[in-house]
Amino acid sequence: MKTDTILVGIAMTLLLTLPAAASDYTLDVFGNANEDDTINMQDVTYTELIILEYRDKTELADAKYDGKINMQDVTQIELVILGKEKEMTVIDGADMIVTVNKPIERIITPNGDCVPLMRALDAADKIVGVSKYTIQDTLFYPEFGDYPSVGSVWSPDYEAMLGCNPDTVILYASFSASKCKAIEDTLTDANKGIACIRIDGYKPSSMVEDAVLLGYLLGKRDEAEVWIDFYEGFLDQIYDGVEDISVDSRTKVYIECWRAYHTAAGNAGWHEKIELAGGYNIFRDLAIDYPDVSEEDVIDRNPAAIIRAAKTEGGYDSGDITELSDLADEIMDRPELTHVSAVENERIIVVNNDVLGGTAHFVGMGYIAKWLYPDSFIDLDPEAAHRQYLTEFQGLDERLVDDGVFVYPQFEES
Repeated sequence: MKTDTILVGIAMTLLLTLPAAASDYTLDVFGNANEDDTINMQDVTYTELIILEYRDKTELADAKYDGKINMQDVTQIELVILGKEKEMTVIDGADMIVTVNKPIERIITPNGDCVPLMRALDAADKIVGVSKYTIQDTLFYPEFGDYPSVGSVWSPDYEAMLGCNPDTVILYASFSASKCKAIEDTLTDANKGIACIRIDGYKPSSMVEDAVLLGYLLGKRDEAEVWIDFYEGFLDQIYDGVEDISVDSRTKVYIECWRAYHTAAGNAGWHEKIELAGGYNIFRDLAIDYPDVSEEDVIDRNPAAIIRAAKTEGGYDSGDITELSDLADEIMDRPELTHVSAVENERIIVVNNDVLGGTAHFVGMGYIAKWLYPDSFIDLDPEAAHRQYLTEFQGLDERLVDDGVFVYPQFEES
């Protein structure tokens, strides 16, 4: 009894003196007993108080994920803090509970958007098989040219996947759910030791959580913190600049994705990026993520700006700005759009996917914010952020920026 009293006293003192969590999301790793944004000694204390029935049980306090909360969970939390845990149970980006054996050493990435994120965390050396699209992009991914191709989420090569002898496969969280489920079922049926983790790696709404989760899984927590500081530091400049612009005052935008009258609705990644940069997506109300719309729909909603997302035009492998300007000219020349405000005022913006998709989406968001509200973002420098991203977080030469074209119209040098 005396021991319990002492333990409670120590625990209560720790809870009163330790700082509160600074972030507003929950780290979905079992062992995060107080359900804040990290695992530390507060979680040890909190779990001890649960055991002593001075705190209510929380789901994530079950660090061993065995349905019980006891001193084994305290030990597991202490091992996680030290980075010496033998296994870890997490809730991934698709709300799936996954237990992985540690350390993770052999990863295949049908989700190619996570390859740059793993580079940013200095964890790309754990990759043993990549998507066919990663292999094809020899300019941005030169080190993966001779890696085994595992196909893609949409066309998986199961023989190649299993031939890589992976312990972990990274799949998408937000789309192609049925295809990702099929991959998981096939791989785990063939090898019960494979863990399937679903994260996106391309959306601002989940980038921090994706990076932190990978940091915990891959033993790269410090690297994740450095990446997040850079990533959030740039985007916070945008968020601060648009937060006082009311919804009614925001620029109405028609997003055109890769082909005429193919757009992005309210649950799509493109929508999220445009609206966080201060735009108002005129097709935000549609149910299908990437629907086709009619020219009459665009005319009726009368956007003040049109943002055309380019897939193959421009990018790191092209220095020809006409590839982007021709897309803008084609929209300007559509007779049916003559009296749409964006065309009348020549507010057509073209952004290549290399800086609006994947982990680099923050760069494209910076350009869009400057175009939509030039007076509010005079000092915002997406090109400088792009260069820093390449050199510090991708291990690439910044000359890739000089050799490629990514946006149209281009900004004048200050």
